[in-house]
Amino acid sequence: MNSQSIAYLCSEYPAISHTFIYREIQSLRQNGFTVHTASIRRPEKVDIMTPDEQKEAQNTLMVLSQPVSAIIRAHLGCLLKNPAGYLKMAATAFRLTVSGPKDPVRAAAYFVEAGILIPWIQHNGITHIHEHFANPTAIVAMLIKRYGAITYSISVHGPDIFYTVDTAMLQEKIREASFVRCISHYCRSQVMRLADPVIWNRFHIVRCGIDPELYSPRPDPDNVIPRLLCVGRLVPAKGQHILLEACAILKREGTPFRLTFTGDGPDRTSLEEHTRTHGIRDLVTFTGALGQDKVRLQYDQADIFVLASFAEGVPVVLMEAMAKEIPVVSTRITGIPELIDHEHDGLLAIPGDPEDLARQLTALLANSALRREYGKAGRLKVIERYNQHQNNSQLGDHFRNQHKQP
Repeated sequence: MNSQSIAYLCSEYPAISHTFIYREIQSLRQNGFTVHTASIRRPEKVDIMTPDEQKEAQNTLMVLSQPVSAIIRAHLGCLLKNPAGYLKMAATAFRLTVSGPKDPVRAAAYFVEAGILIPWIQHNGITHIHEHFANPTAIVAMLIKRYGAITYSISVHGPDIFYTVDTAMLQEKIREASFVRCISHYCRSQVMRLADPVIWNRFHIVRCGIDPELYSPRPDPDNVIPRLLCVGRLVPAKGQHILLEACAILKREGTPFRLTFTGDGPDRTSLEEHTRTHGIRDLVTFTGALGQDKVRLQYDQADIFVLASFAEGVPVVLMEAMAKEIPVVSTRITGIPELIDHEHDGLLAIPGDPEDLARQLTALLANSALRREYGKAGRLKVIERYNQHQNNSQLGDHFRNQHKQP
């Protein structure tokens, strides 16, 4: 096969909360790959994305935006070109009604989506698809593989996918993938837990990363009152209510600060109410979702970056902050301790413990020299291990070397 031509299949692409996938694809293209992109649904908030991302959206196949007539033609063409493969794909989709999602509506949807994608794959000469997060789009890739059109690989981040192993069919996705890209040692250990040791050699640690030049050290923000920044979706997994409780402790102890949340999500109303309940409404700002160019401006104004998450893979926003020499505080969960070495290039708090989080924040707020020390060490860590150019070159090697699995 032409290992230089691949496709990325995402549930939503480009996505305002997953800009690292866009940057990963751009890096692969710079490394000589032709990367076609397909998104199951049309992305939200395209209007606040950068012009380059908006152009990327225009050049991406929006699977569920296809007219009914085009869907019918696509499936009819699939049937006529490969009747045996089409029936095999249909039989696999039917089994999803009794295993995995056990949902006939979803099974039908995945089957329809696969049939839309196959002519696009064939037209572009694509023989390999990569999928991020091992979510339902990986089931679509499995169906296309049944048809006989492609091989596929997946990037596994965790931890959410590890909570729904059976319904997400994670073991099947892993078993049929040409290779599995794991973003951390923690992630690889969980994938190994689910698989026969005979295929462990297909599981490769390829960390996510950022461009150290794009995220260069920010100038000293010179804030009279130190500013804390949290970037991410406003969702339960991010532990943002705990962060507000820690900030309430800081206020009671007389520690000056300002906190900015950049991002949006279903928890926003609850978080805003939490600021009022804890008497810190005038100290907290919600910017809503911003494009990545404006997010970088938020970094430039921050004294400390904080992420109080309960569940994460290895957050790219932590890498971005560290690259900009912003001292970081996060939690001891999943793959985060692989990025942050406590009391060397950042601080780690006990997850779900506002008192401990407040202690870690106080240690940095009280010591500007320590902030500078952790900021410089953090950038060195990112350059060494989380440089997207190095890591995406490694990912490219796996695309070139991947082999079809039976």
